[in-house]
Order: sequence, then C-alpha cells, then structure tokens
Amino acid sequence: MSEYNPMAVAQSQFNMAAEILDLDEAMREFLRWPMREFSMRLPVRMDDGSVEVFQGFRVQFNDARGPTKGGIRFHPTETLDTIRALGMWMTWKCAVMDLPLGGAKGGVICNPKAMSARELEALCRAYIREVASIIGPGRDVPAPDVYTTPQMMAWMMDEYAKISGWSHLGVITGKPLSVGGSQGRGDATARGGWYTVREAARELSIDLSEATVAVQGYGNAGSYAATLGRQLFGCKVVAVSDTGGAIINEDGLDPQAVLRHKTETGSVAGFPEAEAIANGELLELDVDVLWPAALENAIDKDNAERIRAKIVAEAANGPTSLEADEILYRNGIHVIPDLLCNAGGVTVSYFEMVQNACLEQWSAECVYERLDAKMTRAYHSVLQLAKREDIDMRTAACMVAIQRVAQAVRVRGWI
Repeated sequence: MSEYNPMAVAQSQFNMAAEILDLDEAMREFLRWPMREFSMRLPVRMDDGSVEVFQGFRVQFNDARGPTKGGIRFHPTETLDTIRALGMWMTWKCAVMDLPLGGAKGGVICNPKAMSARELEALCRAYIREVASIIGPGRDVPAPDVYTTPQMMAWMMDEYAKISGWSHLGVITGKPLSVGGSQGRGDATARGGWYTVREAARELSIDLSEATVAVQGYGNAGSYAATLGRQLFGCKVVAVSDTGGAIINEDGLDPQAVLRHKTETGSVAGFPEAEAIANGELLELDVDVLWPAALENAIDKDNAERIRAKIVAEAANGPTSLEADEILYRNGIHVIPDLLCNAGGVTVSYFEMVQNACLEQWSAECVYERLDAKMTRAYHSVLQLAKREDIDMRTAACMVAIQRVAQAVRVRGWI
C-alpha cells in the first residue's frame, strides 16, 4: 500500500478541476506548485540545558490575489509535502471565499505535548526570527493551526515587533483579544462550517433540530462543532472521538460535559455517560451529519463504502482521499469539502486583519453576521456550479477557486 501524500492528493484534485476548466498548460504548471518555499533549522535550549535543533518550513503557495495567509503547525510528523498541500488548499480556500488573499502554510517538526511553556516560547521566537524577513502585513500573515495557540501567536507577534522595531498587530492573526485578536475567532472554523451545514440541510430537506451528529476529533474545531450544533440548531450529538478513543450515547451527549472530562483526563475516552466504540466505527455511524475534524485521510477507499452519514462536513484539512470522494459521490452522500466547510477560520482571520489595519474592534455579533454572509454566499456559488456541471462539491469548489486565482494571474500579466 503506497504511503499517503497530501501534496499528490492536492495536485490530483487540481488536475481534475483544471481539465474541466480547460486551463492552458502554462497556467496549470504555474498553479500546481508553490511560488516560494523556505526550510530552516531552529536551535532551542531545552529545560535540561541541552540544545535541540528543530526543522521548520514556510510555503508561500500563491499571492496573485493578495498577501498570503496560512497557519503554523507544530506536529511530530510534519512534512514539507504536507505544508505544500495545505498551502495549496489555503490558496483555493481564500479564493472560494472571495477573500483578497493568497495561500501559505508553515510548520515545525516537534512534539509540543512533550515541551514546557518556556521551550515552546523559545521555539516560537526562533521560528519568527527565521521568517521575519518574508512575513508581515501585505506580504504573508501566519495564524495558529494544529497544536499552536493564541498565546503562541502573541509570542510570535512580540518577537516580530522586537526584530522590526515597530508594533503592527496585523502581522499575525488568531491572537488573544488583548493584543488585537478578533471576537469570534475561537469557534470560527466550526461556526462557519455549521452555516454551510445549515444550507446543505435545507437543500436536502433535513430538519437540524432532529438531526444526529458524530464528531471525529475533539480538538478545537471538533469540540466547537459539537457544542454549536446543539446550541444553534438543537442537534443531538451522539458520538465523539479523539486519539484516546471514541464514545457513543444514542440518547445524546452533553458536549460541554465531554469537554470538561477531556480537559481533566486528556481524552474523551472513559466519559461516564457513554459507551466506548472503536474510532473507525464512529465514522460509519448512521447519522445525519458527520464531522471529520482530525487529521488527513480519515475517510479512504477502505471505509468509504461504509459511510452512512447524509452530510459529511469536513472540519479537518484533507480528511477524504480521492478514491473515497468518488465512492461518497456515487453513494449520494453530500460532502461539504474542506476548502469551503472549514474556511470560517481564515475568514475571521481576514476580519482580524481588517480590524488591525483600521485599529477597530468589532463585536462578536458583527463578526458572526459577516461570517454567515460569506459562508452562505460561498456555499451557494459552489452548489450552483456542482449542479450545473453535474460534479461533486469538491471539484466544484476547486473550479470556483482556480478560476479566480487564474484570472488574477492573467490580469497581473504573469501568464
């Protein structure tokens, strides 16, 4: 069995959309690869006095539509190909949302769970020292991602201010509110996703107040997906999982109680008001809405035939393989692709950039209203194209995005 390569998946998705769009070969070659990528070594003195050297990356995939935007991931299995793929997906994500931004991504190979706060701060500052010359407002704006936090963004922003000699809050997004963060950023990915699920439910005549939900991955996006599903629409959350295990209660779980249990114990496993099930079994439950909210490739050719959810809402990046996409589409499962479903995060990050540039602070209600409008408009632009071309939602989302980026490239006179 060949090893999963997210960049190969991202390029294959691009190729399918580019073929339908009949892009010329020069444009295809230009949009298939990053415009710029950087690799760096980051020495950090650890708490025991030793020095550990970490490897970091920053990929600026495409800036035809505006300054690049993308998170920084701290993960022990991080790879350059993963960062490339995520930069590509971020480019399409910003374009499908019609944001004046390009796509980027960064990462460091490390295990943040095994590091102290002081070690993480040192690593954050070391990373910014290496990328300070290539980031900044109007150039490339990082944000939090897997295993990075608002506090870590504050350290990074502070280090950039020390290096540059000037304090611009907009150099990083996803910051704490006290240093220019935006209201509504914490739950933006899940909230934006629920706005698209709402529209999909209307399309499929599903009453969300009676809908059942399963969430794979109970981190930031997953826990908010569970909580907001119950709060906003009255959904019944019947199962959730994380790396420690999966749990089910067909009468419904209390998402906040599960989160408190996870905070206390480190996992949703062992929650007293639920039964344990296998992680893979959660994906195959007969529910109305399934949220893959963990890492890549959760739904593949081996389990796709057993997926029974009516709607698959991709809170994670790249959770569905190419082979699985074909199977889900053939079986009539409505997939809201990651490019669209989880774009609430980058959209509110964009709102944060706007607030920082104007030295304004918007209310949470203002952020939610604007996010709803953006997500709803983007969902229907993708749905209309999918219906018109008789294609799946992912290919339609790619086509909408690629058309917009290609047009910017042509207008700039690059190709």
